Amino acid sequence: MSARILVVDDILPNVKLLEAKLTSEYYTVLTATSGEEALAKVQADSPDIILLDVMMPGMDGFEVCRRIKADPARAHIPVVMVTALTDASDKVRGLQAGADDFLSKPVNDIALMARVRSLVRLKMTIDEWRVRENTASQLGVTDEQATPMNESVERAHILVVEDQDFEIDKMDSIFKQDSDTLVVAKTGMQAMEEISKNVFDLLIISLNLRGEDGLRLCSHLRSNERTRSTPILMLATEDDMPRVAHGLEIGAHDYILRPLDRNEILARVRSQIRRKRFQDRLRSNYEISLSMALTDSLTGLYNRRYMEVHLQKLLQKNLEHNKALCVIMLDIDHFKSVNDTHGHGVGDQVLKTFADRLKDNLRSFDLVARMGGEEFVCILPEVTIEMAHIVAERLRHAIADKPFVCNTDSGLLSITTSLGAAIIQGESNQTVHSILERADKCLYEAKHGGRNCTVFEGIGKLDPEKFIQISRPTLE
Repeated sequence: MSARILVVDDILPNVKLLEAKLTSEYYTVLTATSGEEALAKVQADSPDIILLDVMMPGMDGFEVCRRIKADPARAHIPVVMVTALTDASDKVRGLQAGADDFLSKPVNDIALMARVRSLVRLKMTIDEWRVRENTASQLGVTDEQATPMNESVERAHILVVEDQDFEIDKMDSIFKQDSDTLVVAKTGMQAMEEISKNVFDLLIISLNLRGEDGLRLCSHLRSNERTRSTPILMLATEDDMPRVAHGLEIGAHDYILRPLDRNEILARVRSQIRRKRFQDRLRSNYEISLSMALTDSLTGLYNRRYMEVHLQKLLQKNLEHNKALCVIMLDIDHFKSVNDTHGHGVGDQVLKTFADRLKDNLRSFDLVARMGGEEFVCILPEVTIEMAHIVAERLRHAIADKPFVCNTDSGLLSITTSLGAAIIQGESNQTVHSILERADKCLYEAKHGGRNCTVFEGIGKLDPEKFIQISRPTLE
């Protein structure tokens, strides 16, 4: 996924080296050579992640980080300190200032790219929850604001998966400082048993378990419904760095290398607890406040009122950051005949299943809304044209390829959908109404072009054969 990265270093060759590495991975790179310039770039350009040198004349990196994290509008931007300092106390100082990681020069390329990709994924998720909470605030549903640095760190519920008793004893004594509850599992099986019974704020996983692959356990925890959004902190040795990088790729949030420094692990744990509680607060504000006022009671999707306000926010954000979004309008083919032939009870079943299949085939930060009747809209932020085509065809297949379970004589009903879509990028004169009209016009073409097809603005009907292998979903 693409992202805009701000590289801050007063030594120009260091800037150019990082810029070249990141550009080769297709990131957009901004640069600054002083703390003051960095703060100005953060205000003006709102980067997705900041790589920040510590030892700069005038304002050092610690102060720059503190100022960024003190700004409620910018505090969620991940900061990685990149420095020649290697003392543990310097790492702790950076983490206490709000940094998300502390990489030592010369920078390990594998660790750097894994960390960048991990933090970009986190930033996109946080961004979406912030946009949704801001939408709720604009609608007058909630006005509560939250920032990561203001979240409490005490009384966390932590699961430690470790089989070395001296490490367990060390962590137990460290976490007592914050009155945390520590649950210990010495094997992956014990860990899964504890997870089935308890909800945790943080999972600390050793990659050095005897007779077990700690990395595989991390992967399993990340795919498990109960722990999908729970932060994972890996314990590892210097020799484990390739595995640590892999762990960040599959969804772990942070790591610490042995021997464990008491202050560093406490600082890293606190950072993860703050971030988890910040994200939980955003999610809770959104879910509680909007569930009744802004969702469709039948399908559980967002309603038109919420979608229009949310889309307006996304349009403004995409214009500021020069990113693209896709708006897809969908209509259930021949839905009137479903109601006329089988009754409105079956029609409601079709609408609910249709909504579920849309949700199951989109990213967590995409938005799905029911416009009314049998018409739906999907909004895909930060998407390329090629990916929008793939997603649209995936949605069409998700509806058409498997019959709907309904209270009909056969128990099944074949349903198809028509889709019309428009890509929006860098268009300052567009309104929500005009954009929905553009997508609706394409939907009209799809309906009158044979139905069960996808029409994109400026392109026309997509050729299903081009997407059949990459868009056909598994709905079992």
